[in-house]
Amino acid sequence: MTRRDEILKLIVEHYIRTAEPVSSKTLQEEYGLEVSTATIRNDMNALEKDGLLEKNFASSGRVPSEQGYRYYVQNLRSGEVDGSAKRALQTILSTKTKSVEEVLRESCEILSSMTSLASVVLGKKAEEERLASMSVVPINGHSATAIFVTDRGYVENKTFLIDEALKVEEVVRAVRLLNDRLAGTPISLICQKMESLRPILHEYMVGQELIYEAILGAFARFATERMNSYGKEELLSQPEFRNDAARVREILALLDDPGRLKAALQGGGTSVEGVSVRIARKGEGQPDVAIVSAEVALPGDQDAALTLVGPTRMDYDKAVSTLRYFADALDRYFRGEGAKEGEDDVGQKEGN
Repeated sequence: MTRRDEILKLIVEHYIRTAEPVSSKTLQEEYGLEVSTATIRNDMNALEKDGLLEKNFASSGRVPSEQGYRYYVQNLRSGEVDGSAKRALQTILSTKTKSVEEVLRESCEILSSMTSLASVVLGKKAEEERLASMSVVPINGHSATAIFVTDRGYVENKTFLIDEALKVEEVVRAVRLLNDRLAGTPISLICQKMESLRPILHEYMVGQELIYEAILGAFARFATERMNSYGKEELLSQPEFRNDAARVREILALLDDPGRLKAALQGGGTSVEGVSVRIARKGEGQPDVAIVSAEVALPGDQDAALTLVGPTRMDYDKAVSTLRYFADALDRYFRGEGAKEGEDDVGQKEGN
């Protein structure tokens, strides 16, 4: 590693840790660089000229630029995975009775906790899937949950209130009717076909509009990009969002919009070790965020993007390495394979 690479690495990692611009004096005093502050400043000026560093203000220290973060991700990371993250994931995967949804949810919760970032499972569109079954489970006299399963094993549910004018038995009968008429229908055509069934459903029960709209809403989600997000509260610990309500609203809006998030993942990213790193540029219509994503193959010929979302000042070393480890482990788990040789030794190439 050249001295300039070392200086860039120290600046990136110091800024990630403190959210404060870095000066030549800080580098010399805190990291014991055996060169003068003048030499360090010259190297920082050269890194700035190369587009790897930038100044927030004329008199401030330097901070990494977008290009600087990309160079760090590709060339300067340590690639270590924290042992506690490995052990936590191994605990989840050691229980073979969990559903796919449970494994993904618990894995994402660990990812968020370990990285202080929001995590997202972003699925593919459902053009080729068909409805396998629809059922309803009464919860009490005034609420019920409708459950939908596709032929590829994707499960969706919708809990709704039952109007006082309806009986639970009528709701069950209406859903049974829909199941008989819709089973085997491509998910992308469900909403269209339901429109043709609206008059028939009305004949079966008074006040059917409530049930119809509840089920239609669930299928509308089926037919679009699927997304579940976790750990949004972790973002509030980040200095960028702690006292800036507008930025919090921006990133939460992104996390609630599968289409926007998928668009943010496309184009302009850096690929390293099978992980895509996308750093949003100012003025792109996206909040000031970085998105780290890896593909995971799920049972039933499904796949999904396992994604971390946070500020551009995220810990890329930890985010990329931990996400890559999780994606590889989940791929093997869903294929019914065990851990790779040596992976049970969590002390191998990892942080303490």
